Amino acid sequence: MDSQRLVLFFVFTMSVFLLYESWQRDQQSATRAIAPAAIAPTPTPSAAPPSVDPSVPAPAATLTPAPAAPAPVNAASRGQVIKVETDLYRAEISTAGGDLVRLELLKHGGTLDRSREFVLFERSADRVYIAQSGLIGSNLPNHQSTYTANAGEYRLGDSASVLEIRLEATGGVKASKTYRFSRNSYVIDIVHEVTNTAAEPVTAHAYFQLVRDSKPPEGDSAMVPTYTGVAVYTDKEKFQKVAFGDIESGKVPYPKTANDGWIGMLQHYFLGAWLPKDGAPREYYTRQVPQGLYAAGVIIPGGTLAPGATATLAMPLYAGPQEQEKLAALSKGLDLAVDYGWLTVIAAPLFWVLQWIHGWAGNWGVAIIILTILIKLIFYPLSEASYRSMAKMRVVAPKMQRLKEQYGNDRQRMQQAMMELYKTEKINPLGGCLPILVQIPVFIALYWVLLASVEMRQAPFALWIKDLSVPDPWFILPILMGATMIIQTRLNPEPPDPVQAKVMKIMPIAFSIFFFFFPAGLVLYWLVNNILSIAQQWHINQVLERAAKQSKPKS
Repeated sequence: MDSQRLVLFFVFTMSVFLLYESWQRDQQSATRAIAPAAIAPTPTPSAAPPSVDPSVPAPAATLTPAPAAPAPVNAASRGQVIKVETDLYRAEISTAGGDLVRLELLKHGGTLDRSREFVLFERSADRVYIAQSGLIGSNLPNHQSTYTANAGEYRLGDSASVLEIRLEATGGVKASKTYRFSRNSYVIDIVHEVTNTAAEPVTAHAYFQLVRDSKPPEGDSAMVPTYTGVAVYTDKEKFQKVAFGDIESGKVPYPKTANDGWIGMLQHYFLGAWLPKDGAPREYYTRQVPQGLYAAGVIIPGGTLAPGATATLAMPLYAGPQEQEKLAALSKGLDLAVDYGWLTVIAAPLFWVLQWIHGWAGNWGVAIIILTILIKLIFYPLSEASYRSMAKMRVVAPKMQRLKEQYGNDRQRMQQAMMELYKTEKINPLGGCLPILVQIPVFIALYWVLLASVEMRQAPFALWIKDLSVPDPWFILPILMGATMIIQTRLNPEPPDPVQAKVMKIMPIAFSIFFFFFPAGLVLYWLVNNILSIAQQWHINQVLERAAKQSKPKS
């Protein structure tokens, strides 16, 4: 196997990798096509937002059984919308169920329209992703109950650190739901408080769930497949993804009880997750609800309330970007939401180094360039051996050509003669294998780092590169990369096989087109790597060619 075949092998490997990722994406999104008209017709922009499943989850026996949930009560209207604004959020809470029905992240621009804020939660005609909570027990309010608030708008004051929105349940039960927003925090505390006003004891549970459709987030493309679905973590079973298709088919082994962990909904760059307190019993559940929606949530016990007693049941909700350091500090295993796949063992250190470089460079593009140089230095001994092998083959290229002319179409004899020549000249035809094989997992790992790290999202580099996480809008970097590949090809010895030689000439152009769809940051890495490789290979070629000339006997 010579270096040209290894490059072809690299192209083949990357193609298989991308095809596999696309297949995974198709598997994850298979349920999007399953939207039976009997459940709900496809909404039009003028249609009303779909209502959410009115049923209430039931706790498992291990959490102490509660009385059967009351029949759901449909709210007379969609309720009043309460507007909330903090330093990080612009939110809307509906008094119908007390649901968090809209959440804009003020520090993150929209995917398609960067002049607008990114919308994480939303309930509209064509998208549903909301946070719900309620109580389970006799005559206790759930997410179909009606609440009232003291005001229609709330804003975090300039000197305030916490903003609370208290909703009071209507009816005969004394209960409230409080949203607590904290400055400079993507954690929203949701607190249910209930007082037993009946003459008999009441057993209460609280449930907290995220409900959404299976549509991919805005701007998601088949060329860059990412995961959208449920994720659960417990210390016993670790991080697990639960695809919407698995929920629908009933393959998911939930509900499950535990004393630690979290449950949430993942999408590209962002996360919504319930974070129960460690050590407290809880039950995680997933389920399909009507109108093509899926729920993932947690139930916590509130105990038995004697007449006149009050119970408080609270749950933090993280709703924001997948910033790894902050997620790791909030809950064990929460940073695993940033999923680098099967190459995490390589990708995680790469990101750590990249982040460290960015800390003093201040530019992610510059950090990628410096990281590329560091990787090149680490692999220098391997790449030097590879380039020396190719340079030696370049030196003996005239002898190879004479063998080709001598044996013509007798491929078997020509191969035997070539092996003898390799042996005589002390050339290892496999000398170029290892560096390329080693760089393939590094390349794929960096691909996932640039794809999955929200820190790269909308990160500018210079000039026309305004976002390193998306393809170059003018395709300049892929074209430059193709040019460097052409230069590299000319530095290598031409393959004796004419068909292979033609393929090697076409490949730089095909590879450049291939990279048109890759994130600009990844193309920048490969471009810088090529430039360094050209400099190294040219230097080695010059050294060996001078040595070959000096070793020739003088006539």
